[in-house]
Amino acid sequence: MFPELLPTALCVLLILLEDGPQSTRASACSQKCPTDSSCVSGTACRCNPGLKSPSGEINVNPWETCEDIDECEQGKPGTACGKAAECHNTKGSYYCTCYSGFRLVSGATRFSNASENTCQDVNECTSGQHSCHNSTQCHNTEGRYECRCRPGWKPVPGSPNGPNNTVCEQEISFPTWTLPPGIKSQTLSNFFEKVQELSRDFKSASAQDTIQKFITSLDELEAPGDLEALALPDRYRMATHLLSYLEEVLRTLAKTLPGPSFTYLSSLDTELSLMIQEQGNGIVTLGQSHARMKLNWTQAAGVGDSGPTVAGIFSSRTMRTLLVNASVELDTEKKEQLEKIHESSVKGAQSTILSTVNTVFLSNKNTEKLDPSVTFSFSHHPAKPKSREELICAFWKGNDSGGYWSTTGCEKQGSSNNSIICKCSHLSSFAVLMAHYDVEDLKLALITKVGLALSLVCLLLCILTFLLVRPIQGSRTTVHLHLCICLFLGSAIFLAGIENEGGQVGLRCRLVAGLLHYCFLAAFCWMSLEGLELYFLVVRVFQGQGLSKPWLYLIGYGVPFLIVAISAAVWSEGYGRVIYCWLETARGFLWSFLGPVTFIILCNAVIFVITVWKLTQKFNDINPDMKKLKKARVLTITAIAQLLVLGCTWVFGLFLFNPRSHVLAYAFTILNCLQGFFLFLLHCLLNKKVREEYHKWARMVTGNKYSDFATSTSSSSQNQTRVLRPSESGM
Repeated sequence: MFPELLPTALCVLLILLEDGPQSTRASACSQKCPTDSSCVSGTACRCNPGLKSPSGEINVNPWETCEDIDECEQGKPGTACGKAAECHNTKGSYYCTCYSGFRLVSGATRFSNASENTCQDVNECTSGQHSCHNSTQCHNTEGRYECRCRPGWKPVPGSPNGPNNTVCEQEISFPTWTLPPGIKSQTLSNFFEKVQELSRDFKSASAQDTIQKFITSLDELEAPGDLEALALPDRYRMATHLLSYLEEVLRTLAKTLPGPSFTYLSSLDTELSLMIQEQGNGIVTLGQSHARMKLNWTQAAGVGDSGPTVAGIFSSRTMRTLLVNASVELDTEKKEQLEKIHESSVKGAQSTILSTVNTVFLSNKNTEKLDPSVTFSFSHHPAKPKSREELICAFWKGNDSGGYWSTTGCEKQGSSNNSIICKCSHLSSFAVLMAHYDVEDLKLALITKVGLALSLVCLLLCILTFLLVRPIQGSRTTVHLHLCICLFLGSAIFLAGIENEGGQVGLRCRLVAGLLHYCFLAAFCWMSLEGLELYFLVVRVFQGQGLSKPWLYLIGYGVPFLIVAISAAVWSEGYGRVIYCWLETARGFLWSFLGPVTFIILCNAVIFVITVWKLTQKFNDINPDMKKLKKARVLTITAIAQLLVLGCTWVFGLFLFNPRSHVLAYAFTILNCLQGFFLFLLHCLLNKKVREEYHKWARMVTGNKYSDFATSTSSSSQNQTRVLRPSESGM
């Protein structure tokens, strides 16, 4: 009816309500406050927290509205949440979150105000939360990361180039190399020119093709050229530098491959095997047709190397040509082991290469001392070691004067099926060698062979003389004959079969050892009979003859047979050694020879002393008027004959405990190898009757009348029955 009076009526109504009860007033106030506000007095309302009226006031009139306050826009950016955080507004409130690349220490996703801000940078590079390509390196920055090319790498042209999606390729540059001083080779110069050309044209996409071309260039070195004209020391120096260069180039090329493995075999059987993978631990095996390697992968990574780790085996036959006939340097432990086996000093060794030369390399360049050791298996050509030979694992050790093969740090574990297993505490270039050990003293070996050959000739002459010269026939001649027969057989067997060429103790070697045992024991037994006969001749010269022939044969051949039979029955494996076909030293078996020999030598020494003493007396009794000079001469000759014939020279052998005692070794070898010559000299050439027979035979051969020979022979036979004086009996 009167709309203009409505505001006045409402005011009156409000005044009336203020004078009413309190609950009535609150109800009326709440009804007049706008949305999102609350009554603070009968005449005013207040917006809820986080809201305000358009006028900017908290208190509002009933006809005003409450609007949201944007706390995120209050003041400077980030003041509501603090540093490295983002504010998110909500109706009547807000919340905070850390920027991307940051996170709360507590791990929560949001917080309420700056006082709760603990946002810290996240290192995506160490936490694995990056997406960098394996050709790049992750670099953390505050709140983010960047993918940068590794040192020596560059961005691939045309690829996306951003902080997190960069793709790189290696800026490859092969190590520079020049020929060693004093060596000129057009073949090698051409090889290095090709390698540098490969370096200039290298692209990561064609890394495998570059490796194949590099190996092909290396194979061309095997073709006939000026390398064959190089002296061996120059070849070895060249090989040392070339092996080092190959290792560097192959390591560089391997790092450009994507992985995880690569193998290439050329037409000339040169082979490269690579393993490329991230750093880690655990046992891995890398293999190919020529070699296999098992190592702990933690050893493959280099210090400070953050990229993929590389392990490789490069097998080349070309390098074998450069390293032909190189010597083997034996370490002290190996040398002592060999000297114990061969029972002689070992001066060194020469080598024959039976496998490819296998260069082993890792990303880690510090491989001189690896713990644990690396296990290798190398294939090689079939070969059977002979005497003083052995299959070994060796590595090439170069120096300024050339180089040599060495076994230091490598231990052979075993061999089978034309392969050999070794463990080495370092990496290098390895090969399987047939080592030829320089065990023999060449001078001593020459003296032995020449001396035995001369003795065999002299012993044969002695045997013929004792059989054919009738004037000297008798019991002593029988002893001389069979002594020479035993020595002849023993020396012939020794010269022909003492060395065990096969390296295995077989039936042949045991038979040779048994025959030598018997022949030399028989010789010593006949030597003892020689002493007895001399004793009967000098001491009992007017009291009868010596032993009868049956007793001589029984002692000369029966006693050594009995000793050998008992020895073989007790331990037949004692006959034969790995190096020589002789008696084993184990279990004291050698004393089955040394015991009887020592006993016989001692007995002969006693007989020698008694005989010389008796001779001195008889010289005075038989011919008191003999000149003193002649007495001394005859006595001296007799003493020397006794010393040599009765085997006293073997005393040097009994005291030869150390094979490296050169003085005793030479004395023993010379005296015993020439024993046949001494027997021929003393029993034949110095015997007057034998010389007369030789002269008669010579005249007969040269055409003199046979009657002279027959007459002389008959005349000599008549004198056979008389007692021989010492000077006529070969003394």
